[in-house]
Amino acid sequence: MLNQYPLWKYILLIVVLLFSSLYALPNLYGEDPAVQISHRTKALVEEDKLAVEQALSEKQISIISTEAGQGRILVRFNDTETQLIAAEALKHALGKQYLIALNLAPATPDWLRALNAGPMYLGLDLRGGVHFLMEVDMVAAIKRLEESMLSDIRSYLRDEKIRYRGVRRDDAGLHINFRELAHLQQAAEVLPRQFRDLKFTENEDTLTIKAKLTEVAARAEKKSALQQNIITLRNRVNELGVAEPVIQQQGDSRIVVQLPGIQDTAGAKKILGATATLEFRMAEGTRADWLEAERTGRTPLNAILYHERDGSPVLLSRRVIVTGDQIVDAASTYDTEKGTPAVTVRLNSKGADKMNDTTRENIGNPMGVVFIENKIETKKVGDTITKHRTTTKEVINVATIQGQFSARFQITGLESQEARDLALLLRAGSLRAPVEIIEERTVGPSLGKDNIEKGFMSVVIGFCLVLIFMAFYYKGFGIIANLALTFNLVVIIAVLSLLQATLTLPGIAGIVLTVGMAVDANVLIFERIREEIKNGNSPQASIHSGYEKAFSTIMDANVTTLLVAIVLFTLGTGPVKGFAITLSIGILTSMFTAIVGTRAIVNMLYGNREIKKLSI
Repeated sequence: MLNQYPLWKYILLIVVLLFSSLYALPNLYGEDPAVQISHRTKALVEEDKLAVEQALSEKQISIISTEAGQGRILVRFNDTETQLIAAEALKHALGKQYLIALNLAPATPDWLRALNAGPMYLGLDLRGGVHFLMEVDMVAAIKRLEESMLSDIRSYLRDEKIRYRGVRRDDAGLHINFRELAHLQQAAEVLPRQFRDLKFTENEDTLTIKAKLTEVAARAEKKSALQQNIITLRNRVNELGVAEPVIQQQGDSRIVVQLPGIQDTAGAKKILGATATLEFRMAEGTRADWLEAERTGRTPLNAILYHERDGSPVLLSRRVIVTGDQIVDAASTYDTEKGTPAVTVRLNSKGADKMNDTTRENIGNPMGVVFIENKIETKKVGDTITKHRTTTKEVINVATIQGQFSARFQITGLESQEARDLALLLRAGSLRAPVEIIEERTVGPSLGKDNIEKGFMSVVIGFCLVLIFMAFYYKGFGIIANLALTFNLVVIIAVLSLLQATLTLPGIAGIVLTVGMAVDANVLIFERIREEIKNGNSPQASIHSGYEKAFSTIMDANVTTLLVAIVLFTLGTGPVKGFAITLSIGILTSMFTAIVGTRAIVNMLYGNREIKKLSI
């Protein structure tokens, strides 16, 4: 027979329908207003859960449930008003060591969660929250790389026993000065082989070699700085306890950060934009030498003059032992001997080896910890907007090395809140280059709710209009198409839920467009069947020809649209990507439901019997 499917195709359709229905189901249960509690330095356990419940009970705040898992506690409430009251109560009851974040927790039943079934995430425009557009300071990124190479060049020339007068950096690049022409020629021969990312130019008249980053190296550093900042910002957002954040690249130097549900925008900006990091350097000379350098303004060639927080001068080595990039963990604690706030630091293997070697060779000598913070200030004078980059460097601790240590040690000399913030920043990683928030938008939860309702209504209205048209114009076959269209919508929602994709307003637009495109395939098939019947073919032959001959047209139309969607996803920004994702998923699922799904139903109804007339 022409129009029959083997049993396995029907089984496949039933399995896909049941699987999709199961994983689309969590979206029907909605969300509960919730408060998420986490600790800055430890994972929360059952004892902390009891403390949270007791704090809420004392304030007579009713809750739906309390859940402890993944080192955090989630408390659900009946409404947003109770949620806000509870968040304030917990902030006062638990103290600053705990991070309190507002959240919307899916109200998915336990049996569905056991199957890893959850609803789609809602984007900022649907949920409310804050949107930041950040620009990475690429000038500072290049400067940072050149300064690190400055130190490497000094070390390399000393190791090669090539005498030089000085090495400095300015906006034009690196400058290496020599006293003798022979030394310059010797350096000009070996430096390009060792430092391939630099382009060297000799000037024998001034006995100077100028070095500048190659274009390839500069582009690579900018790309690396952007990617490293994205990773660091993601870590910091995780520390803030924000649920379902969006952190992604925009263009060559910008990063979009969206924090759904967050209300403390000032606190978020402070943590996200902070560029604090540390450097560990050995102290040079005695305190008398430090005072003399401060008085005369002359410092030894191997030292840099810094200042402690009380203004006291201190000479530290130009050679850095360990930087913040090599810190893998940090926790705010207390020094048991002094009873003062401290930060416990843990280094990676490379940093631990350097610290181990340095402390072994320098027992009894002082070592300094330099706190470095970069800032960008935007000022408007008349119609001109200027950016001022400032770098603050201060010594927060100078201590004598009492014994050899490597991967784990403490930093003291900090205030309590300062120790907590520094631990958070070090734990989340330091930004490769400073960032500036150039755009900030806040979306209120009421506006998000309005967007959800309007977006949902647009899908419902578009869907119903298509159903009515198909049923009226194509009669029985139109109803079959409507069943497939409903199935298609269920599959789209299931796929988005499985991928834990973030649904935005452009994403809803993509779903609405997909509804129209999905029925378009059936229109092509049904019109082809009509043509075959008008040409005098039998109903069975018309059905077979309609599906076979329309397939290539449907495939061409959908493949070209899919290619456009892929381009949009690859090159587009956040909202465009959301549209492209739902459009791509919708194209693939509609191909399956419009061709395989409707064909299966038609074969079941018409394939096993003689028919004289089709309801089309």
